[in-house]
Amino acid sequence: MMPNVDPRQLKKLMDSMGIKSSEIRAGRVVIEGEEMDIVIENPQVTRIDAKGNVSGEVREVEKNAAKVEIGEDDVKLVMQQAGVSDESLARSALEETNGDIAEAILKLKGG
Repeated sequence: MMPNVDPRQLKKLMDSMGIKSSEIRAGRVVIEGEEMDIVIENPQVTRIDAKGNVSGEVREVEKNAAKVEIGEDDVKLVMQQAGVSDESLARSALEETNGDIAEAILKLKGG
């Protein structure tokens, strides 16, 4: 926070400008870089949503979600039905849809 600023006044000002914020309870933040990763332990994280501004893609993943096994046959089927030749793209779509073949195909087709 900024020094000498009343948090209630700051929140009211942000609300009037269409800026919403919420605290996120996090144990650590990892920034994955090309040459190294940055790990921040015990961070204070605030999610800020401002009208008309996008600061990045937010994706929430459940921590205890069961890992789905993706078979080669499933990957090939998704590639064939979606009309893509990139195996990693098909596998990624299957992982994002928890192995749901139909949903993965629709995702790749843009539907």
